[in-house]
Amino acid sequence: MSKPKVFVTRKIAKEALDMIADVAEMEVWEDELPPPRDVLVNKVKDIEGLLSLLTEKVDASLMDAAPRLRVVSNMAVGYENIDVPAATSRGIVVANTPGVLTETTADFAFALLLAAARRVVEADTYTRKGRWKTWGPMILLGHDVHHATLGIVGFGRIGAAMAKRGKGFDMQVLYYDQVRRWQEEKELGVKYIPTLLELLSSSDFVTLHVPLAETYHLIGAAEFAAMKPTAILINTSRGPVVDQKALYQALKSGQIFAAALDVTEVEPIPPGDLLLTLDNVIIAPHIASASVVTRTKMATLAATNLIASLRGEIPPHCVNPEAVREKPR
Repeated sequence: MSKPKVFVTRKIAKEALDMIADVAEMEVWEDELPPPRDVLVNKVKDIEGLLSLLTEKVDASLMDAAPRLRVVSNMAVGYENIDVPAATSRGIVVANTPGVLTETTADFAFALLLAAARRVVEADTYTRKGRWKTWGPMILLGHDVHHATLGIVGFGRIGAAMAKRGKGFDMQVLYYDQVRRWQEEKELGVKYIPTLLELLSSSDFVTLHVPLAETYHLIGAAEFAAMKPTAILINTSRGPVVDQKALYQALKSGQIFAAALDVTEVEPIPPGDLLLTLDNVIIAPHIASASVVTRTKMATLAATNLIASLRGEIPPHCVNPEAVREKPR
C-alpha cells in the first residue's frame, strides 16, 4: 500500500520529520521564508496531509486546490490562519499544538517585562555607542518590578503562568477575562477586575494573553488614555490585538512609559514603521516559544496530530472534531 503524501511548509525539528517519514511520503519546504502562495497551491494538489505554520493562509481556495487533503496540522496554538468552517465543511480535520509552549512563552513575556522596565536594550545600545562615560545617578532610570501591580489581560494557561512569575516578584496581580477564574484566584492569590479600563488604570504593567478572535485592536487610543504614564505594555499574544498607530502616539507623547512586543500587526514589521524610531519600545521577531525543547515539543505534537488523522483517528488536539463526521469529498 502506498504511503499518504504530506507537505511540511518549513523545516522543523528532526524528531518530528522522522516521525512523519515513517508513515508518509513527505516533502519539506527547506527555505527559511514561507513558500509563496503559488508554490503552496501547487504543492497541495496531491497531498493528504499538510503541516503548516501561522505564516500559511489555509483558506477555502487552497483547500479546493487540494482535493485529497484530509488534515491540516498547525504547528501553533492559534489557528487564525486556517478557515476552520471551510475545512469542516470539506471533512478536513484541523489540529493545533496547545499546552507545550505555556511556560516558555511566559518566561519570555516576563523577560520582556523586565527588560522594558529596566531599559536593558536602551542601556546596551547606550554602551555600544560609547555614551557610557561614568556612573550617573540619573542615567537610564527605569521602574521597579518588585511590589508593582501586574495587570493580566486574558487568564488562560499563559496568563496564569505570568501570574505565578509576578507573585515571585511580590507583585500585586490583577486579571481581566471574559470568564472569571474562581479556582485560579484562590490558588494564585490574584484579583479579578470586571472591566478592561479599570484594570488598565490600576496596573503598572499590562501583559496581553488573548486570542485574536474578537480582540482586534482591543488596546487602542482610549485604552492607552486610561493607563498610567508610568505604565508598560507587553504583548506576546497577537499583533493586531494592539492598535499599532495608537501605540506609537502613546509612546511618543509619553502617555505610557514603554512597551515590549513579540508580535506586530504586520509580520515582519516593515523597516519604515514609526515604532522602530522609538527608544522606549522593544520589538522581538515572534520568538516567545523559541527554545530548543519547546519548539521540538511543538513539532512532535504537530506530527502526532498529523499522523493520527492520516490513520483515521481523531488527533489529540483536534480543533474541529465534527469534521470527522462530515461526508468525505
